[in-house]
Amino acid sequence: MNIQEIKRRLYTLAVAGVNILMQEMLMDRMWRQYYNPYIRIPFWTKGHWYIMTLYVVVLMFFTHIYGGLKIGYLKPFDVMLSQIVAIICANTVFYVEVVLLAYKFLPITPIMVVTGINICLVLVLTRLAMKLYGILFPPHRILLIYGREKEGEARKKIAERKDKFLIIEGINAETELEKIWDKLSAYDSVMLWDIPNFIRNNILKECYGRRIRIYTMPSISDILLSGSEIMHFFDTPLFLIRSNALTVDQLMIKRIVDIVVAVLLLAVVWPVLIITALLIKLYDGGPVLYKQVRCSLFGENFYIYKFRSMRVDAEKDGIARLAQKKDSRITPVGMFIRKLRIDELPQLFNVIKGDMSFVGPRPERPEIIEKYREELPEFPYRMKVKAGLTGYAQIYGKYNTVPYDKLKLDLYYIEHYSLWMDLKLFLLTVKIVLTPESTEGV
Repeated sequence: MNIQEIKRRLYTLAVAGVNILMQEMLMDRMWRQYYNPYIRIPFWTKGHWYIMTLYVVVLMFFTHIYGGLKIGYLKPFDVMLSQIVAIICANTVFYVEVVLLAYKFLPITPIMVVTGINICLVLVLTRLAMKLYGILFPPHRILLIYGREKEGEARKKIAERKDKFLIIEGINAETELEKIWDKLSAYDSVMLWDIPNFIRNNILKECYGRRIRIYTMPSISDILLSGSEIMHFFDTPLFLIRSNALTVDQLMIKRIVDIVVAVLLLAVVWPVLIITALLIKLYDGGPVLYKQVRCSLFGENFYIYKFRSMRVDAEKDGIARLAQKKDSRITPVGMFIRKLRIDELPQLFNVIKGDMSFVGPRPERPEIIEKYREELPEFPYRMKVKAGLTGYAQIYGKYNTVPYDKLKLDLYYIEHYSLWMDLKLFLLTVKIVLTPESTEGV
């Protein structure tokens, strides 16, 4: 790790420390003044330490999960949104903890006031910290090495993060290697964009030997290899890529969790279901639910249930179409419920039935899958697991992410599956619901 990277890390840790300390001090004062007197046996010195330590641990957990500490990595809006969601989650857990200690519901106003103050202070601190970060740590100066006819695509994608990357020069990967080696000496970062493996391997080793930071866009084969298990049968390592995505015990645990969480959520959101159904019915008198054939595990067809967000005659010509940006077929009620993802709630019944899982690749329509397969034969690989309500591609991609990139995201989830990953993706879905670009059309 070079000196600049050490400074970046120390800076983000210092900002995180100030952030956590500021929130802890506010919460500590509110706890001692407003909530501790209501506890049956009020806490004293050590008790205050314990309760605040628990709060800090929970706050750090949610801040880490939502990426609130990723200054310089996430976009400014994402960092601030992450901080807000983390504060709300941590303070909600703290209030539940206080209620359990008091054996009764306590006034919610104090913690709501502290939450509002926390959010305002954190937003100001984060904004200032990110501005200072941009001054202290300018974007990485990048040498872009691209594959055939990929320069435009790469530059357009990288331009989305001008705060992090600055392309100084681009060069085709099929250029003579000696000319590429000459270019490397002027850069500390290289980005490899969709180049042939036999060329990429040479460049990777050369950059690694020169201690140059390497960003590379992975192929599907790379994603499959990343989830492999290393074996030591001989005096040389072997990578094992299993054909079965999940083990039997993983399937059993995943199914139990799906049923329990779906039932609990239905018990909480049933008023939302009723109100949404009434709004849709009152708007145009059409059906409340919309069912459609989708594909799940191994391409098996099932009917997915959603609240209807489009006009009744949206596909009167019988042709399947993905939603477009500013799609005129979407009703005003539909626009609202799509932004908050309320239209997806009836899929909880699909989860209980076993058609879907809580987390997994989003199910596609059979006719759309066939279209994708014409140019992307590997697309069915994502159906090695059940389709999900939310998924890796929905968290780290966007609604209009191209199918090839969505496939790689879904395959990464399949190859790195764990119960912890499911929990993390489930929690991150709360943040994604609040992100405008996640509901754009294609």
